[in-house]
Amino acid sequence: MKILISILLLFILSFNWLLGARIKDIAFVEGVSASQVIGYGLVTGLNQTGDNQQASYTVQSVANMLKRFGLTIPDRNPRMRNVAAVIITANIPTFAKKGSKVDVVVSSIGDATSLQGGVLLMTPLSLSNGNIIGMAQGPLAVGGYDINSLGSRLGKNIATTGRVPNGLIMEVDIPAQIVDNQQIKISLKDPDFTTATRIADAINGSAGLANSATISDAGTVQVQMPAGQNNSQIMRLIAQIEVLNVISDPIARVVINERTGTIVVGGNVQLLPSVIAHSGLEISIQKQVLVPQPAPFTIRPPQPVETAEITAKEEMNKANPLVVQGPTVQDMANALNALGVAPRDLISIFQALKEAGTLQGELIIQ
Repeated sequence: MKILISILLLFILSFNWLLGARIKDIAFVEGVSASQVIGYGLVTGLNQTGDNQQASYTVQSVANMLKRFGLTIPDRNPRMRNVAAVIITANIPTFAKKGSKVDVVVSSIGDATSLQGGVLLMTPLSLSNGNIIGMAQGPLAVGGYDINSLGSRLGKNIATTGRVPNGLIMEVDIPAQIVDNQQIKISLKDPDFTTATRIADAINGSAGLANSATISDAGTVQVQMPAGQNNSQIMRLIAQIEVLNVISDPIARVVINERTGTIVVGGNVQLLPSVIAHSGLEISIQKQVLVPQPAPFTIRPPQPVETAEITAKEEMNKANPLVVQGPTVQDMANALNALGVAPRDLISIFQALKEAGTLQGELIIQ
């Protein structure tokens, strides 16, 4: 069975190239980033799809919870297949205030088969330093199912991971320090000297920010806020900076995922003229089991005999020139299709082009 391979050629069209991207899409203000939180809790209400009784931590967690309500369960392990131990994670945006609601992701850590229909019990979530920032609780939304019955199984997607929309209610504010000595720092998501220079030039050309931006390194641009500005005025200037358009200069890359057969070619990649000769060798092994019938009036059982038929087929292709006539998507696609090879073979061809120096770009193999 052939593997379906998708080849994505991503190029920037002339109009979009001239338009550029907003600074907020390729960079961020230092100090404005999400905070990760984590917690351990229980999901109840499962239909016999929770953790097995061998998961001692689940039984212990249920026992500890029931003690808070004045209930004591026997020492022997009870059967509780409607409960699952889970880990809760979330990303808290900077400047989130007390009372804000945030989605949380719930994932099973035991041997539960499905979290569908479950409800997350009240669980505290904490930062990396241990400070609790809020409580999470609510019904799970699971984008899949896993049904087992009489040895048969029917499933779709992953049923042991779910989401609780607006499940976390913040109990504290998430502060952030973005202005230091009337300066802010803009960090590039993909550090590049050329892009950083263009960001600084765009800021210096903006109203009220002349000669205020300087480049610290390939990933940081420092902006000096005008003197005498209050906090509200500084926030307005940051908003003014975020919407400035900048033409980024991404690195020419070809990304190959050999597991899925996906090839992504960046817009700055160039292929120099070259000659390619590629052949494929296909080996097929077919196993056969023969059961000869015993002779009449004999009591000996038949003896199965296994055989194998091996065939080899080699496809020889002539040397083909690889010439890209222009910089458009169609030109690149025509040059690759002219090779007349299977998509899977293009992975080997790209690797050979890089070794030969014909591929003008960085080759990344995942």
